[in-house]
Amino acid sequence: MQKTINDARIKNIFDFLISLKISSKKFTEKLNNQNLEMINIVDEALTHTSANKSFNHEKLEFFGDAVLRLSASEFIDKNFQSMSIGKRSELRAQIVSDEWLTQLGKEIKITNIIIIGSKAMGDKYSTDTIIAECVEALIGALYKSLNSLNIINLWLDKYWEKDSKFILKEPYRFNAKSALQEWCQEKAFNLPEYKIKETSKIHGDLRRFYCELFINGQLKATSYGQSHKKAEKNAAIKVLEELFQTKE
Repeated sequence: MQKTINDARIKNIFDFLISLKISSKKFTEKLNNQNLEMINIVDEALTHTSANKSFNHEKLEFFGDAVLRLSASEFIDKNFQSMSIGKRSELRAQIVSDEWLTQLGKEIKITNIIIIGSKAMGDKYSTDTIIAECVEALIGALYKSLNSLNIINLWLDKYWEKDSKFILKEPYRFNAKSALQEWCQEKAFNLPEYKIKETSKIHGDLRRFYCELFINGQLKATSYGQSHKKAEKNAAIKVLEELFQTKE
């Protein structure tokens, strides 16, 4: 279902797309022609379900997930040709993670252009999830509008080139749980088991959730977090840091 888009929204989306600084003739031509088809699909990507139940980011987020993974695979294949398949999987898991998408969304100031429902505003943890979802939807929208994976790479590669250097030094930088799962699979261990207990009802409390992390039935780490996801991530980081130090 398509909605009517007003002139102010068109201008805001147009200015936002310019700010992405994608060095592509095809992209620039569409912008110069103020292509309304592209503006409309980007508007859909940047409208969250909390604001509109029938016209929102969900379908484009689903589509963008596949585009993102393919784009990341091409980036790794081009820049890390001697890297093993296992290490490629680990790196890709990091550069397509929700944490990485949230970081990118903040860098491009996507919250200035996302339409969010009033109930979803003001919650930092909900906002981070919304940012990641809408960045993925934006990737899907750009691919659908331009029908070019190369243009997606032109946009994302500059961020991946910078971030991959840090990720290779700290393999769990963006997605500790995925990195730990990969390690367990390499060792033929059972997948990590996280047991969460809510210890506080105070929103924003750094110790609101308590996590115990088990591998093959053995307790390997405990940690706290403001959300259950953060508590799990903190526990995974503890285990990975110990593994990383042991290797050194």
